[in-house]
Amino acid sequence: MTLELDLRDLAIDIAREAGALAHRRREEGVAIAASKSTLADIVTEADREVEALIRARLAAERPGDGFLGEESGGGAGESGVTWVVDPIDGTVNYAFGQPSYGVSIAAVTGPADPGGWRLEAGAVVAPALGEVYSAARGHGAFLGERRLAVTEEAPAGALVATGFGYDPATHAATLDEIRGVMPLARDLRRAGAASLDLAFVAAGRLDAYFERGLKPWDLAAGALLVAEAGGRVGWLDADAWGRTMMIAAAEHAYDALAAALRPGATSRAQV
Repeated sequence: MTLELDLRDLAIDIAREAGALAHRRREEGVAIAASKSTLADIVTEADREVEALIRARLAAERPGDGFLGEESGGGAGESGVTWVVDPIDGTVNYAFGQPSYGVSIAAVTGPADPGGWRLEAGAVVAPALGEVYSAARGHGAFLGERRLAVTEEAPAGALVATGFGYDPATHAATLDEIRGVMPLARDLRRAGAASLDLAFVAAGRLDAYFERGLKPWDLAAGALLVAEAGGRVGWLDADAWGRTMMIAAAEHAYDALAAALRPGATSRAQV
């Protein structure tokens, strides 16, 4: 078995356990621990507990690896592999009892930064949906045992997902971008969990997804899912708030979406 497959299997195993813990804590009731960038950007006690579980499992299984987590930060390892972790992606959904949340675990080599890393393996578990997505570089993307592929065409227009930043000052610019996209779109979705939006692109449930200001842990596993399902992932330059734009889409939708979001610009490949 290759390193990528070993890392993928470990990511699946730990994400399943972490997802079960998150689901259990959701059933017991959620306590808000703090806010982060704004009052709307919250962290729950479960976020911290789930990340601690993931970090402990990884330290036991692969003590030489690095770690970058949303809640506890990170540290460099000695092996060249770093785990990029979002313990509960979609925390607001989670806190409100909505099922669109996930556990995202990815293994990368190189810097723990989308600008320079190499995505090796990852898993996204959606506990409330009972779904496990996984991918390993060069070995495809899967939902359970079913191999995934992005959509091949969208004759009625692309089904597109996006997200909004928590800073209200950025919302008007985001709405302007959406206006530019709507002529290409069959409809728009805004589910509130980047990892699941990316997984849905990989699974052919969406044609495309775009969002500004994502963090490494939001997108690491999901970006690999899209790439291994035959899609394209890339970036447009930063806006006035310093937020780069991620685009993940099937081949038939990518170029038109990128042109609508930034007329005349070219995207930089991610995967």
